[in-house]
Amino acid sequence: MSVSHTLATVDEVESAAPADESAAAQRLARRPGVTESVVVATCNRAEAYVVTDDANEGTDALADFAPTVREGAVTHLDHEGAIRHLMRVASGLESLVLGEDQIIGQVKDAMERADEDGTLGPVLEEAMLKAVHVGERARTETSINEGTVSMGSAAVELAGRETTLDDATALVLGAGEMGTLAARAFAGAGVDRLIVANRTVPNAAHVAEDVGVDAEAVGLDAAADAANEASVVVAATGAPDAVLTADELRGVEAVCVDIARPRDIDPAADELSSVVVHDLDDLESVTERAHEQRRSAARQVEAMIDAEHDRLLSSFKRARADDAISGMYEGAERMKARELDRALTKLEAQGDLNEEQRETVEAMADSLVSQLLAPPTRSLREAAGEDDWTTIRTAMQLFDPTFDAADADGPAEIPDEATGE
Repeated sequence: MSVSHTLATVDEVESAAPADESAAAQRLARRPGVTESVVVATCNRAEAYVVTDDANEGTDALADFAPTVREGAVTHLDHEGAIRHLMRVASGLESLVLGEDQIIGQVKDAMERADEDGTLGPVLEEAMLKAVHVGERARTETSINEGTVSMGSAAVELAGRETTLDDATALVLGAGEMGTLAARAFAGAGVDRLIVANRTVPNAAHVAEDVGVDAEAVGLDAAADAANEASVVVAATGAPDAVLTADELRGVEAVCVDIARPRDIDPAADELSSVVVHDLDDLESVTERAHEQRRSAARQVEAMIDAEHDRLLSSFKRARADDAISGMYEGAERMKARELDRALTKLEAQGDLNEEQRETVEAMADSLVSQLLAPPTRSLREAAGEDDWTTIRTAMQLFDPTFDAADADGPAEIPDEATGE
């Protein structure tokens, strides 16, 4: 399931984004039928991926992920669609700034977090590793990330369209990745002075020392005072509430670009005559030019994704077929061993059974198993190639290696094609 800037408003993305991504993934993992879960939340997307035994269970598990978001702003994805979408996300094709670099790190962070939380399993791990691999190839083998590639630099470019940056005093709220990129972009745009405000002042100081212009670090509690000194502001903190209220900006003359989620600047501030506030939706005007420049590269990345997507699906299909075949042979071997032991016991009770005779009986049992299972083995591999998961699940149920004729508690199920939405 995905709620992103492509269909949703900033408010809807904020509404869908969980306050704690680990807790959200763990809640999903506890839902009936869910064996794996990963949550990816950035400034312009909130997404959840799950692995279930049945596609309907996946849909049910995700029903509460973004309950207040209108249906038209939510994208639901099946197994193949989820894998392709994840590759597109990591490659920057789904980003507001086409080809932006930060998203690939955010996908890696989501995967590592899920691994630490115990919600990452083999299916999502393979899918996410493949997505990261494709994202890295896209950036090294194509020009998808040339030019304006970050939300921070795009925010500075947008601000520069509204006011002169030369010799200006700029304020950056936040010292994370986006804040750092915005600070560097301001330095490159020729600002005279830079103020970096952050909850942790040493982190702000580190950014201030990095930019190469006259810069100082302050705490977020000093953000309102800093705004009074600045003519341009880029907000990119992870604060849960507004950092600058409309009242605090009253009397300030500044262009503000808010790329935080939740927003750092009270939207009501845009009603002030002396303040202009832009949010993520307004970055579309900046990114359109980059989109034009990168469309050729995007087509190359699409072709790359097609090839990697097919390769990964083939791997999943082979693995599912191999699981079914392995289960079939394991169950058959157990039955063979039991029946062979009974037969040999009866033969030995009727007289001496030499080693050669024993080997002949065992070889006959092996041959029978191999010949009987050869046709269903071929059929299962063909079923995997044709996406016939019903046949594979049926085979797993019929040849469940845990099944015991003396204790028939019912067959175990294997995950079907629902890797996420």
